[in-house]
Parts: sequence; structure tokens; C-alpha cells
Amino acid sequence: MNNLIFQLMWWVVPVIILLVAYKFVLRVFFGMVIVPDDRIGLVVKKYVLSGNKRLPDGRIIATNGEAGMQARALAPGLYWGMWPWQYSVIMQPFVIIEQNKLGLVKAKDGASFDTGRVLGKPVDCDKFQDATAFLDNGGQKGPQAAFLTPGNYRINAFLFEIEMVPITQIQENKVGIITTLDGEPLDKGEIAGVSVAGHKNYQDPISFINAGGRKGLQEDVILAGTYYLNPWFVIVEQVDMIYIPIGYVGVVNSFVGPEGKDTSGDSFKHGNIVKKSQKGVWDEPLDPGKHPVNIYTHAVEVVPTTNIVLNWANSRTEAHELDKNLCTITVRSSDGFTFNLDVSQIIHIPRNEAPKVIARFGNMKNLVSQVLEPTIANYFRNSAQKSDVIEFLANRIQRQDDAKGHISKVLGDYNVVGVDTLIGDIVPPEALMKTLTDRKLAEQERITYEIQRNAQVERKEFESAKAGADMQPEVVKSTRQVEINTQVAASKVAVAKGEAESKTINAEADAKVKTINAKADAEVKNVNATADANATDVNGKAEAGKIKAIGLAEAEVTKQKTQAMGSEQYAIVRVAETLAVNHVKLVPDILVSGKSGEGNGMIDALIGTELLKKLQNEAMKEKDQPKKKEDNSDKRSE
Repeated sequence: MNNLIFQLMWWVVPVIILLVAYKFVLRVFFGMVIVPDDRIGLVVKKYVLSGNKRLPDGRIIATNGEAGMQARALAPGLYWGMWPWQYSVIMQPFVIIEQNKLGLVKAKDGASFDTGRVLGKPVDCDKFQDATAFLDNGGQKGPQAAFLTPGNYRINAFLFEIEMVPITQIQENKVGIITTLDGEPLDKGEIAGVSVAGHKNYQDPISFINAGGRKGLQEDVILAGTYYLNPWFVIVEQVDMIYIPIGYVGVVNSFVGPEGKDTSGDSFKHGNIVKKSQKGVWDEPLDPGKHPVNIYTHAVEVVPTTNIVLNWANSRTEAHELDKNLCTITVRSSDGFTFNLDVSQIIHIPRNEAPKVIARFGNMKNLVSQVLEPTIANYFRNSAQKSDVIEFLANRIQRQDDAKGHISKVLGDYNVVGVDTLIGDIVPPEALMKTLTDRKLAEQERITYEIQRNAQVERKEFESAKAGADMQPEVVKSTRQVEINTQVAASKVAVAKGEAESKTINAEADAKVKTINAKADAEVKNVNATADANATDVNGKAEAGKIKAIGLAEAEVTKQKTQAMGSEQYAIVRVAETLAVNHVKLVPDILVSGKSGEGNGMIDALIGTELLKKLQNEAMKEKDQPKKKEDNSDKRSE
């Protein structure tokens, strides 16, 4: 049993030893090297068995079997004859370039750079995976223009050093301004390299150089996107696009490009206006929108083409701030007063005239400070000195119109349209203002008193008219009463005449005497009546003069009655009315006739008297009866 175990161990132990040491045995005795799938083998040759091969001066990588670091690396696989006493093999992982990364390559060996170059020119070397080809094809030592894009590479670390950097991403609404670090020098007087073709937005440095690209700032820019740009070749600066708002244009002043022919004409002496892409101020401005402009080679001045308001006022500034440094204008009048006034100027710059304005002044602020500010301030100072303060205030509209015409003419010479000139607040001296205010108040008070007086006169006329209208019913009533009294008087006269004629027939002699007496009495009464009428007329005229407005209607009625009845007939009526009012009887109640006691005069008189009294009593009774009936009716109603 023990012998069996011993025999087994005799055979098993060597097998185990062989199994454990087979790699060592194969490596030592057969020179076997196994390179894993994710590695490459970097070979260092320790010495040369035959011959005397040495590396050329300045070289560190062997390409022809010389001792030292070998250019040829071992790809994944199995190799024999790599004796450990002659070769040292270092396993190195693949170079992995991640997404959004760029692999920059620096060669540790190779030819020298050409004069003036900072990057090694690309050679055919399987993207730096064939070090031998790189060196044999003239690859240059140092930073390489070519680079590695994302992926896995078998790179010989003895020859190449890899540096990973982010790829270049230009953001939206941005432009990339390029400065190249390699290429031909710029020509004298130029500040940027001219545009060349074929370099794929600077992603192919050698194509750029071969096409004659210049070193330094470039005219061309790159737009939003992702680019494989070698930072050893270009420097990228991202800036905002030029934004031209609506209502504005962008005047471009180019510092690069060919010398152009002036298009402004002989009358314009303030700079050259050239075609687009030429050096100078372009005659075609940029319209509203976003423009990819290289701010280092082109200056863009934004010019408003809508109406611009500029305020010469201490407390007011527009959003554009072009009037930020403008202030209220102080002027002196011809009478020695100093006062302030605010002015607003509205201007407009036509689109096609904007390049000339910028060529002349450089920017809008210079236009305001060099032209508008002195022109407007001096105009109003000169204008104020030609008049006193009162006249200046009184003729403000005319001053404003004159200023508009003068300033518009001046601005027209500078390719600017003067839309309007407005005079704002005028602040005269306080003492003068108090005088003007007092004068105005006195004037207004005088107007107020005049209005009140006119109101009183109108009120008086109104009251007179109203009184006349109120008296109109009375006037009509009086007129009707006059007519009634006239008829009554005429009736009584007729009755009296009848009785007189009757009695005259019965007693002709007495009638004659009575007629004579009656005529005498009538003459007396007629004289008295005439006198009364005259007095009444005089009093009526005086009363009419006193209340002329009230008596106009009555006077007109009287005039019409006089014209209708005749003056004598109207006088008789007036006499009758007067006698009736004064209870003077035209015909006596008792008429006694006869002479020297003849006839029955006295007896008739007594009888007539008694009869008259009886008639009067009956008349009084008849008058009282209606009154009693009214009283009885009132009692019944109660």
C-alpha cells in the first residue's frame, strides 16, 4: 500500500510541477510570449546577437533591429523566439478614446519640424498604430497635426504620448472665432487671415496649411455644432451673434478685405463707403435679425431707423440713453432775465443713409454730442436773446416752428431727418412769474366783474320783461274796462240827450236857457277834462318813462285805440271815465227849469228828487239780495 502511494506521488508531483512551470519553461526555453486580446506588447531589445547595429544619432526608437525600444509592437496573439535574456515585453492596454473626447498625439521620435511649423505633418501610419511606418515615412517629432477620434487604438507608448481633450462644441446663437497657431505668417498690414477652402472648418490642419492658410486671427468663423478641432492648432473663442432688433440696422465697418472703391460720391468727404466684403464701411447695412459676425475683424454699429426722441431735460432720459448727458437749456433774454427751458428733438435716420452717418461720426453718441447738442442749445440761446421773456412765452408756438425749420435744415446736411422740435417746460424767473400771475388774476377779476355786471343787466331786463308779462292780464282787463266804460258813457250820453230833447220840446225856452247853461258847464267841464286829460297824459308819460319796459305794451294799445277812435273821441271817452271814477255826473239828477217862477220847476224838482231816492233805494235792495243769496248758499254748503 505504501509503495503504491509512493509510486503515485513519484509521477504526480512532476506532472504538477510541469503544469505549474510550463509557461516559465516555454518562455525560457522556447521564447514563447502570449499577448492578450486587450493588450499590445511593447518590445525592448536588450542587445544584438550578431553585428554592431546601433541607433542613429537622435533616435530613440529602433526600426531596423537595433537594440533598444522597438517600433514594432506585438499585436494580440502567440509569439516564439522572444527569449527573455534578449527581449523584454511589456503588456500595455489599448488606448481608448471616449465619446466627446479627442486624442492628441505627441511623437517622442521622428524628423525635425520644418522651419516655422509647430505641428508635425500627417504621414501614412494607420492612425499612429504603425510606429515603423510613421518613422519610415518621415513622421516628425513633437505635437502632431493629426489626432485620434473616439475608438480603440494599438498605440506604441514608447513612441507616442496620447492626451485626451474634450471636443469643441459651439452653442446655439454663438459663433466661434478662430485663431490658428500654425500656418504662413500674416501679410504686413493685415490683422486676420483670409478665407481658404478645403480645411473642413479647421478640422484638417494640414489642408489649411497647404491651402495657404495664415497663422493668427481668422476672418472666417464657425457656427453652432460639434467640431474635432486640435487645440494645438486652433484656439476657439465663443461669442454671441450680432443681434439687430426690429427698427434698427447694423452698419458694418470691416477691418479686413481688399481695398474697395468709394461709392459715396465726390460730395461726401468723411470716409469711404465700399461694397460688402471690402475693407471700410459697407454701403449695405445688416437688416434686423441675427448675424454671425467676427467681432474682431468687423465692427457693427447698431443704428435706429425709427424716430428717436432726444430730451434736453434734467429729469428725463429715453431708454436708448443717447440723451443721458443732455440737460435743460439755460438761456438769457434781451431784458436780462435768465430762465430754463426743456426741449425734445425727434430725428430719423433713413436705412440707406445710416452708413454715411456712421462713416461721418463713428457712432450715434458722437452724432448727438457733436451735432445735435451744440446746434439745438445754441439756436435757443440765440433765439432767446432776440426777445424778452414775456414775448418768448407768448410766441412759443412760433418759436417752436422756427426751431423745427432751422434744425431740420442743419440736420439734413448730416444725412439726418429732423422730424420735429418741441419746446417743453419753460421756467421763467420767479419774480417775473409773480408779476404775470398778478396781472392775469387782475385781468380775470375784471372779466369776472364785467360778466357779473352783464348778468345783472340781463337779470334786470328779464325782471322787466317778466313784470310786463305779469301785467299783461291787467292791461287787457283795463283795456276791456275802458271799452265797457266807453259804451256805458255813450249810453248815458244818449239817454241824457233823449231826455234833454224831450224836455226841450216841452219847454223850449227853458231848454234854451238850460242849453246855454249846459254848454257853459260843458265848456267848463270840457276845459277841466282837457286839463285832467293833459295831466293824466303827463303823468302817464312820466310813469311810462319810469317803467318803460312795463308800459310798452299799454302804450302800444293806447296808440292803436287813439288811431282807431280818433283823438277827440278818445278824449271824450277818457273824460267820461274820469268823471265816472270821480263820481261827477255828466247830467244832473234833477233839472230845474223856468224863469221868474214860471212853470212847475220846483214841484217837478221835488217830485224828481223823491223819485230818484226811491229808485236808489230799490237799486240798493237789488244789490243786497244777491249777496244774501250767496251767504245762504254758503251756509247750506257748510
